[in-house]
Amino acid sequence: MRNNYYLGALLILAADQLTKWAAALELPDHPVELIPGYLRLSYVSNSGVAFGFLAGHDSAWKPYVLAALAVVALVVIFIYGRRMPPGRRLLQWALAVTMGGILGNFVDRILRGYVIDFIEFHIQDSFYWPNFNVADSAITIGIALLLIDTVQNPAEDATEPGAGRTA
Repeated sequence: MRNNYYLGALLILAADQLTKWAAALELPDHPVELIPGYLRLSYVSNSGVAFGFLAGHDSAWKPYVLAALAVVALVVIFIYGRRMPPGRRLLQWALAVTMGGILGNFVDRILRGYVIDFIEFHIQDSFYWPNFNVADSAITIGIALLLIDTVQNPAEDATEPGAGRTA
């Protein structure tokens, strides 16, 4: 990845931390209904992973294990990003957006031991999606961009030196 992509990741990190700061300041006692019956901002502390998964499993080690997994993911993205062909702009943005999201939730886990979630999507009283945040959204968007790039460039990965060889 090139420097402008790292800047993109840092901008996502900054946006995520700024929105979480505002949510922690304003929302705990005063949820805000943006689109009545569909979209609300409400503060939740999430000790699990994206969209509240694993939130019910309590362990003193869980924040550290999840932080370690984030570090591993960041290292993999960094190494892969350094080796990819420079022409794969969508792939570079996919990795940068994902990296920014991972960094956003990583900072929360290190500083608080949990992640602040505040965006709540629901359909009236019949469906509720778990609360999420800017970092979760960035990770989801980054993975979607990665899938789009994979569909657009299926043969490039197979034609790289060493691809398809067996031991």
